[in-house]
Amino acid sequence: MAVSHQTDVRPTSTTSSSGRAALAVPVALVVVLGALQGLGPLSLDTYLPALPTIADDLGASTSSTQLTLTATLVGLALGQVVFGPLSDALGRRRPLLVGLALYVVASLACSVAPNVEALIGLRAVQGFAAASGMVTATAVARDSSSGTAMARLFSALMLVTGAAPVVAPVLGGQLLLLTSWRGIFALLGVLGVALLATGLFRLPETLPRHARRGGGLPDTLRTFAGLLRDRSFALPLLTLVLACGGLFGYLAGSPFLLQEVHGLSAQEYSGVFAVNTLGLTALSQVSGRIVHRTGPRVLVRTGTSICGLGGLGLLCSTLAGVGLLGVLPSLFLLMAGLGFIFPNASTLALTEHAEAAGSASALLGLGQFLVGAVVAPLVGLGSDPTLSMAVVLAVATCGSVVAGVFATRRPVR
Repeated sequence: MAVSHQTDVRPTSTTSSSGRAALAVPVALVVVLGALQGLGPLSLDTYLPALPTIADDLGASTSSTQLTLTATLVGLALGQVVFGPLSDALGRRRPLLVGLALYVVASLACSVAPNVEALIGLRAVQGFAAASGMVTATAVARDSSSGTAMARLFSALMLVTGAAPVVAPVLGGQLLLLTSWRGIFALLGVLGVALLATGLFRLPETLPRHARRGGGLPDTLRTFAGLLRDRSFALPLLTLVLACGGLFGYLAGSPFLLQEVHGLSAQEYSGVFAVNTLGLTALSQVSGRIVHRTGPRVLVRTGTSICGLGGLGLLCSTLAGVGLLGVLPSLFLLMAGLGFIFPNASTLALTEHAEAAGSASALLGLGQFLVGAVVAPLVGLGSDPTLSMAVVLAVATCGSVVAGVFATRRPVR
């Protein structure tokens, strides 16, 4: 559905079977938001099968190559802080379009990086720019829905977004048969051009002028401080942050664990990654179908329990030396549980903060990607990186279980 980009679009009110008001969101808008939210996962995951190749090609160590992932996560985190408040002050569209233009430039520059140091810096810029799409998608979803309708919308977004991490490593693995890792970044630049055109012509403005917030940096910092003092926001945020610690530990360590330790090819690794991400996507869709009956709190507790089981399973499998027979199911559980955590913890965090949806979305992204930037180098430390990865993932996922218990004690008003 084509919508004039000069129009403030408000969500359409409908009535659900229970008699309560719900908010209907056009399918075309869901697809656009899913594509924007998928920009971060695509930037992170498409090049994962090429990490060992990049290390060889640029003459870099494993830890230096993993810093390209860390730099992207730092950029994504900082980008959330910048683009979130900007979207509250200027509307959703203008910051997004600037960010997407920067993303195109950074991606193409990555494709010609002469050394690992340059690639690390350019990946930080690429991640910073990709954050514009992610924070805009979350804020527009909050503008367009509320309550359990918002949880269902986040689940629908995860169906679209879930395709990104499934397709990304598979696409990256297949591209390595046709081109080098530089071609992967060139393709991301082309994707950025497509999203820029889509945002320019298809994305409506969902934040009217009278609802925008000003005040600059002092007001932004006050808003952040207020959100972090609010238990209804801070506890779901902590749950998300710890769960993402397990996710990003998996992203950073799994290429080397599965390819160098267990001997999988780049294509086999991308297949394993796709299966694990399908588990995440499947549970996110189950969440969308049952959240109106269970409520988001039950699903957060269930999701953190599944992730915790996966983290503990990986640690036990590593200590017992059972190989892929124990590693693969554990990684699947860790990823699948996130399908319940992401949409429902986000719903708990955002439900009472419609007046600052952009800033709240920014803090959600900031926390997730900052912990990712910290965790990514940790999984490669020590004389036994496999054990380091298992310990990091177990600690993060079990921590999310504890945080989830406290986050779900307080009912959402």
